[in-house]
Amino acid sequence: MSHFLVSQEFHVSKRGNDNNSGTKESPFKTISKAAKIALPGSSITVHEGTYREWINPSFGGLNDNDRIIYQAAQGEDVWIKGSEIITGWKLHKGSIWKVQINNSFFNDFNPYEEIVKGDWLMNTFGREHHLGEVYINGEALYEIDELNKVFHETALNRAADSEASKYKWFCEVDDKTTTIYANFKGLNPNEEIVEINVRPTVFFPKQTGINYITVRGFKMAHAATQWAPPTAHQEGLIGPNWSKGWIIENNLISDSKCTGISLGKESSTGQNEWTNLKVKHGTQRQREVVFDALSKGWSKESIGSHIVRNNTIKNCEQAGICGHLGAIFSEIYNNHIYNIHTKQQFFGYETGGIKLHAAIDTSIHRNLIHNNYRGLWLDWQSQGTRVSKNIFYNNFNEDFFNEVNHGPMVVDNNIMLSENSIINVSQGTAYLHNLIGGNILMRLAPSRFTPYHFPHSTAVAGLMGINHGDDHFYNNIFSCNTSSKNNQLFTGLNAFNGFPLSSDSWYQDMKRPNDFAALKLPVFIESNLYYNKALPFNREQINIVNSNFDPSASIQHIGEKVFLKINVDKSYKRLETRLITTSILGSSFQTETPFENSDGSELVLNSDFSNNQRDLKSPKPGPFELLRIGENKIEVFNLNGVKN
Repeated sequence: MSHFLVSQEFHVSKRGNDNNSGTKESPFKTISKAAKIALPGSSITVHEGTYREWINPSFGGLNDNDRIIYQAAQGEDVWIKGSEIITGWKLHKGSIWKVQINNSFFNDFNPYEEIVKGDWLMNTFGREHHLGEVYINGEALYEIDELNKVFHETALNRAADSEASKYKWFCEVDDKTTTIYANFKGLNPNEEIVEINVRPTVFFPKQTGINYITVRGFKMAHAATQWAPPTAHQEGLIGPNWSKGWIIENNLISDSKCTGISLGKESSTGQNEWTNLKVKHGTQRQREVVFDALSKGWSKESIGSHIVRNNTIKNCEQAGICGHLGAIFSEIYNNHIYNIHTKQQFFGYETGGIKLHAAIDTSIHRNLIHNNYRGLWLDWQSQGTRVSKNIFYNNFNEDFFNEVNHGPMVVDNNIMLSENSIINVSQGTAYLHNLIGGNILMRLAPSRFTPYHFPHSTAVAGLMGINHGDDHFYNNIFSCNTSSKNNQLFTGLNAFNGFPLSSDSWYQDMKRPNDFAALKLPVFIESNLYYNKALPFNREQINIVNSNFDPSASIQHIGEKVFLKINVDKSYKRLETRLITTSILGSSFQTETPFENSDGSELVLNSDFSNNQRDLKSPKPGPFELLRIGENKIEVFNLNGVKN
């Protein structure tokens, strides 16, 4: 494409015509028309209304300065949907309605024939699930596999909203017709707005390498997305499709069958070979994906460096944000992510508010992540990753799943208040100044061989299993108030009892490979504060344990503002600490790479969650430097800063 093409400002309006010139006075009718012709430096402003189309940009920008910008007109309500309104419902029997749709309506993609499938989809609960969905007045019903079950308003107990799960739909497809039956909660669908998924995605280029696009200010919903494992093409309701430099900001993204935003891989490096060929395990297929991607140019120069900010992401059944390999060198911040994998009609190992593989030098900060199956899941190759100043609560499984990573990774100044705060199946992570209100679950994975990289690069430096240990815990507050008989579940850093210190002769008898595979690495644990039932590491030299004090930490919503309420006692000010820097943390064991900033500069934790300066000699534990003894109420998130 020539670099001398002329950029333009295009306008799109429901009152427009695609034969118009695309100016404000003579706008196009569809976004797709503008997407076919917009060149680097162009902007596309979309005016009020609902646009039912798949946006497939033909061109991308050239760099940060010559982007193509898609934006909702200021102050106008603009929806882009992968659904269509369906009318002509007929009462079938009792309170059940049905509609028959000619298959030609769906063109070459009928989501009521296509089923959810792919690697790492572990439990479909004995039935098939279609990519289609049925909505009444914006709320999704629950698919069922037999017509007679639509009549029975039986709750799905594992669903977060069991009452909503009573209202179901069923489909059957023959050569000519798709028939849908539904229970609309006693409502007449011909008097309400009923929509069904018809498109696989909403804003997603068919071609890879469509770089430097900005998408801002839209409300996007209703995509029949396929399951997106790390060993297949990963589509989302919106995503760059293996490109570089996208900015996805200030959008509402909701009701994707599987994934909301995909920053993931394309199909040429693997497409469900584990499931389709049934040869080699999925973990080996995933290793092959990494090396295949490297051979095809996976690097900072061509992929990643995206920004995802100020979005509300909700009601997706796999992930709010997912991605293998494609989220490298990216920033994900100030997003509100909730109600992810809460219908629980199917289950797999790729679920979470955010689920990323190979998040190299990726920064995940200041997100509000709650009421999901799990909060954040970082899996494989999270090297140089930073997880900072996020708020997690009411996540059903856990807040943070740290799986088979070698580090270095920094997790600092976060608020984790779900019943289970951390699942740790990794090594080489520094947990600093966090408020950890739940349990810590420890799992071993010595046979999970995963890659590690040269610093700040996708180039692979080696491949190794997870020994565990090499974790750093400094200046955290633990306040778990539950206890468990599970021998893998711990209330605090007693999870590391039995691990060596760096001063021990921990390496002395390691002669054979099998000796090293069973080795526990030293841990670095100092200056943590333990409340309630939280217990310390039994060799921690500096700490304070006050089991008689309950900080009663909780999240409270008042209007558009989100607050943390927390009590502290004098221990908060008495605990002996030190300022945490790269020089204290050193390097992670396996990668031999320092705990440092993504640009290679020294990491210095000299500011708190609220950007207050920390005491440089003895900073306070936890995310906040300026708490008062007694009760505190601190604003931690403002929903006015995200699209609702």
